[in-house]
Amino acid sequence: MIDAHIHLEQYTDIDEQINRWQEAGITGVVAVSTDLRSSCRTLELKQRFPSFVYAAIGFHPEQPLPSGADWNEWTELVKQERPLLDAIGEVGLPYYSAEACIELPAHQERLAEIAAIAADASLPLVLHAVYDRAETTLAMLRQAGIRQAHFHWLKADPAVVKQIVECGYYISVTPEVCYRERDQKLLSLVPIEQLLLETDGPWPFAGPFHGKLTTPLWLLDSVRAVAKHYGQDIEQVKTIITSNTKRLYGSPPM
Repeated sequence: MIDAHIHLEQYTDIDEQINRWQEAGITGVVAVSTDLRSSCRTLELKQRFPSFVYAAIGFHPEQPLPSGADWNEWTELVKQERPLLDAIGEVGLPYYSAEACIELPAHQERLAEIAAIAADASLPLVLHAVYDRAETTLAMLRQAGIRQAHFHWLKADPAVVKQIVECGYYISVTPEVCYRERDQKLLSLVPIEQLLLETDGPWPFAGPFHGKLTTPLWLLDSVRAVAKHYGQDIEQVKTIITSNTKRLYGSPPM
């Protein structure tokens, strides 16, 4: 299986972690970034683990907008390192950060610029866009003509979820699907052909995962919950969701 959204550069002992994950059947991770420094680190990991890491670079929207210098360096990075890139992300619009929300119009302008860059580079967008921000982001993607996008850990009104699905975009659930009704209800709105599984690690979780370091191995728990919901065989669901992830992000070179 492939973890469709993880902050790989935030882990320690990465070599040891990846070896453990691979031995357990994890075949790849989509490593997302939060700022310029994080983007550079993600690209380093892509070069070290080219057959395992899908590299996504970007600026997380729940933090202050990047400086002009960082923005210019990042846009050059996209151009220079395009062969290493599998996506642009994590990007989107702020919802949780009060400070960032004050600058919402500026974040919207920046997201429009990022969407144009992604479209020009033929790269999918990895999106942080929850609640009412999901609807706003969706409208922006449509206006920009974005064909490939992944709404990670989506929390949105059912009508908006339906529109996202109709646009052909992908939606992912986290290990919360194992114990939280909200995430289980989301599955009822998403065709399995547009579903991805993620951990958003090292973000911590509750329920049976409380107090433990988040790991892509929890995808095995998530897939059991998903298979039960859809009434399908676990191995079949693994195959479908892995195929979904590769359809969106491609396959890293061996």
